[in-house]
Amino acid sequence: MSEVKSGWGKVLPVTIIVTAAVTIGISALLVNIVERKEEGKHTFFRVVEVTDDTDDPAVWGKNFPLQYDAYKRTVDMERTRYGGSEAMPHLPSQADPRSVVTQSKIDEDPRLKTMWAGYAFGVDFREERGHAYMLIDQRNTRRVTEFKQPGTCLNCHASTYVAMKKLGNGDLFAGFEKINMMPYGEATKNVKHPVSCIDCHEPQTMQLRVTRPGFLEGIRNLKASQGVANYDVNTMASAQEMRSYVCGQCHVEYYFKGDQKRLTYPWHKGLKVENITAYYDEVQHKDWVHRDTGAPVLKAQHPEFEMWSQGVHARSGVACADCHMPYKREGGQKISDHHVRSPLNNINRACQGCHHFSEQEMKGRVEEIQNRFFQTRNVAMDALVALIADIRAAREKGATDAQLTPAWGFQRKAQFYLDFVEAENSTGFHAPGESLRVLADSLDFSRKGQLALRDLR
Repeated sequence: MSEVKSGWGKVLPVTIIVTAAVTIGISALLVNIVERKEEGKHTFFRVVEVTDDTDDPAVWGKNFPLQYDAYKRTVDMERTRYGGSEAMPHLPSQADPRSVVTQSKIDEDPRLKTMWAGYAFGVDFREERGHAYMLIDQRNTRRVTEFKQPGTCLNCHASTYVAMKKLGNGDLFAGFEKINMMPYGEATKNVKHPVSCIDCHEPQTMQLRVTRPGFLEGIRNLKASQGVANYDVNTMASAQEMRSYVCGQCHVEYYFKGDQKRLTYPWHKGLKVENITAYYDEVQHKDWVHRDTGAPVLKAQHPEFEMWSQGVHARSGVACADCHMPYKREGGQKISDHHVRSPLNNINRACQGCHHFSEQEMKGRVEEIQNRFFQTRNVAMDALVALIADIRAAREKGATDAQLTPAWGFQRKAQFYLDFVEAENSTGFHAPGESLRVLADSLDFSRKGQLALRDLR
């Protein structure tokens, strides 16, 4: 009996300790859950007042420190296999204060100089960097410092919403029209920041909104072509659609229309490259005359929105922000990661929420798509360069403009189709099948252009 009592005497203190530890642990867990629920209820603390005229992201950052901290990280320079910003040293000067730039794409592939002969992109075109650099890189590119450019260029490279309102005395569209017509050197004095919170968020409710007149007009024209009249994106789009539309304000194809240099998205017939080409042909638009061939040609900009729209992610309801600004947990808050970057540099959050494979597997799948695209792109590029050489040779032998016109038409299409997927910064990933189709058409146009020259030899 004494032994039994002795055993109970040893077990009882241990039981009490374990029970107390479990109780403390459960209590701590419950307290943590309550705290996280309270954090989730209060998405931000209003430290300062932000208004529809607050374009400085640092001021917004006082109320939204988590988002602002991520936004500041767009200074990071991370390279992927086919893109991104590998830092290269640059000697600062009074004219160009940058100490770091990125690799020149036209030095990496001199065929681009042939494609853009006589145009500003044939002089300076570099790998892209994060949003933090979008304004300083534009102000210092040789395309701006050595060529006459309109203020229209600022639409995609600066926080222009407040500037446009001020220039228009409260009328956003009037200010938009004024800034378009200014010389770039004058227009850039009206802005201070790269893309900022005010460009995508309503300051009182923080709801996403579109502030760029070019997109407001462009999406209205697109919807009209689909039978939807008087479309207003800010009142008619869903919350998920807005997570792509705010990105589509800038990541699009566009041109400068008429003497007013009005920023115009050529979506009147649809978003596919053939729809846009047909529109440009209808309005007889050309970006420049090719120096070597004399052809009236087009320059594609950065049609990520258009190409994404043709891909499986768009058809599945996946928005731009789902991959480039994926949700993350910070304490009890679920926020969108404002460190906008390539999903390949953030596979865990960007991809694995939907795709239950390893990071290595996901990266391998993406790079396989990009490898195939890049190989096909090189074939199409060789064909275009060969066509340009043949037209130049025929021209030097005395072929007239009338004789060259059919070949010019094929060069115009071959060049624009190739440039459309070249300028689109996913290396074919946003819409793999569509990208390869466009390259195949480009290759076909180049060969047809060479056939059109047979009778001139």
